[in-house]
Amino acid sequence: MGVADPATYRPASGSIPESPGVYRFRDPGGRVIYVGKAKSLRQRLNSYFADFAGLHPRTQTMLTTAASVDWTVVGTEVEALQLEYSWIKEFDPRFNVKYRDDKSYPYLAVTMGEDFPRVQVMRGAKRKGTRYFGPYSHAWAIRETVDLLLRVFPVRTCSAGVFKRAGQIGRPCLLGYIDKCSAPCVGRVTPEEHRALAEDFCDFMAGNTGRFMKRLEREMREAAAVEEYERAARLRDDIQALQRALEKQTVVLGDGTDCDVIALAEDPLEAAVQVFYVRGGRIRGQRGWVVDKVEEATPGELVEQFLLQMYGEATIPREILVPARPPDEAALIELLSEQRGSRVDLRVPQRGDKKSLMETVERNAKESLAQHKLRRASDLTTRSRALQEIADALDLDQAPLRIECYDVSHIQGENVVASMVVFEDGLARKSEYRRFSVRTTEGDVASIYEVICRRFKRYLEERAATGELDAETDDAPAHDAAAHDAAHDGAGYDGAGHDADGYEADGYEAVGRGGAATPIDPETGRPRKFAYPPNLVVVDGGPAQAAAAQRALDELGIDDIAVCGLAKRLEEVWLPGDDQPVILPRSSEGLYLLQRVRDEAHRFAITYHRTKRSKSLKESALDHVPGLGPARRQALLRHFGSVKRLREASAEEIREVPGIGRATAEAIVAALRGESPSPAGQGS
Repeated sequence: MGVADPATYRPASGSIPESPGVYRFRDPGGRVIYVGKAKSLRQRLNSYFADFAGLHPRTQTMLTTAASVDWTVVGTEVEALQLEYSWIKEFDPRFNVKYRDDKSYPYLAVTMGEDFPRVQVMRGAKRKGTRYFGPYSHAWAIRETVDLLLRVFPVRTCSAGVFKRAGQIGRPCLLGYIDKCSAPCVGRVTPEEHRALAEDFCDFMAGNTGRFMKRLEREMREAAAVEEYERAARLRDDIQALQRALEKQTVVLGDGTDCDVIALAEDPLEAAVQVFYVRGGRIRGQRGWVVDKVEEATPGELVEQFLLQMYGEATIPREILVPARPPDEAALIELLSEQRGSRVDLRVPQRGDKKSLMETVERNAKESLAQHKLRRASDLTTRSRALQEIADALDLDQAPLRIECYDVSHIQGENVVASMVVFEDGLARKSEYRRFSVRTTEGDVASIYEVICRRFKRYLEERAATGELDAETDDAPAHDAAAHDAAHDGAGYDGAGHDADGYEADGYEAVGRGGAATPIDPETGRPRKFAYPPNLVVVDGGPAQAAAAQRALDELGIDDIAVCGLAKRLEEVWLPGDDQPVILPRSSEGLYLLQRVRDEAHRFAITYHRTKRSKSLKESALDHVPGLGPARRQALLRHFGSVKRLREASAEEIREVPGIGRATAEAIVAALRGESPSPAGQGS
């Protein structure tokens, strides 16, 4: 693909309004690659095209990648901020600033949505009905705090399995015996009493510590007054435990101060952001992000982008301390205040305790950036070298920035499935993964042929739907009847978990939002699942599998996608039609990347195959029992827990399930034990 000339899509200056608005740059596939806002659209857009040589190198790359630009006029700067945020969230543009966690931070979580709330350490996506405190820099810091607090607030910390088992045997776990759990599993406290303990735990963690300390001190004095010295001693120890827990959260500002303190460290290409969360005057947690700088951005612009992304769905405090004022400060404050429901203050600390704390956060940001650069230097170099080695070995015109790998999984031809995994820039793009139920039963080569036909027929259909392919595409040669039937089996979603092409409707792992690699319909702006082609197709197998994939592409008239096979035996790379494999050095980064891609496809296929096989084992034995529909099959499995237990049950035991009569029970026994049903069973 050649480099675009920005002059070819530059809008006429007089056609651009001077109003505030939001603009989008798109690539030749219609995918949004950059979203920006401006007080004056004309002034901002003209700045991109006026002096190309004077632009930041990454801005130049964005302009040469783009093929068009459009814009939407809004009434105010606040509306521009809102629209910019919503578009960035929807389209996930590759050239926009994206703040990424520099690590996975642990939170202290209390599952208030459960009947018996549980205290635990959690990472990753937040769940509804759970209260979170933190994040913390280390999990051990949370556990030390929890260990101290459980003495005063003995809330459940065990898993669901341990909790259930303790209830079954009528004996609590060790924490219940040492008074660090109130043992709701065995009824020592009622659900209401246990929930009250959990709410007190949350209140203490939220900073409402004074009332608990005063209550314990009062109870200690009362116990001492009536000479209950043992109870008074226990209360004294409880007070000391709470004091030690408080000491672990350093007091940095006056009591009652709630704020987030944000600091930056940057170089010409990247920036690191650190946030300290201060609640009740104490540091409750910290978190860090790193970002690639697409354009030359001032600290204030970076702060603005960060605040929009961070507080889009998060709780906003009353006060936010920042290292520099954002350019549209008034509009940003108005937007944040509207989201919070009350006034939000943005301040740049100049002196005193807040200034000292900002300097501490800034030191953390500088250290975070230094550590990130050390990790990423080798990572970027390795990935670039790997992609170039693959391009050189396979004689490609350019490095394969998008690689798709396909693998087939089955056991003796049963439950045949296939996987498609995607790597972009040498990294897994899990939101793009897909999985297939394969219809052919003629072996792996035929399965690969079918899957490639289906995937790339959808590619051609999606591209045609965008108007980017001419009518000649419709004359592309059809593939064989089996694959054709598989591609047209049904119309639309068939209600059984598949779409019209036999793809699993939920057949991908969404590990992130949006899927930036997925082109969008330029009319609707909605993602198209299969319209973005790879630079390289890798199939798990040798020359036969590679040839099958190439034949599928040839029959569809696709001639600009490279194909290779990776054989497991000697890790040989096979090109279609070649008699000899391409041998990459064993120490080659390119071979290592191909292995990782192939292994990931194998893992994804195996996972799906196990799921499908398990479902088949549960249902197939009961499918042909007369009079036994889906509802009663599910009732049987719920009652017995597994097909194995159901197989061991007698007809009388099966009749205990509501809706199952004698004849049906005997037919079930016969079906599960491979026996011929009795005459009575045949009549059921």
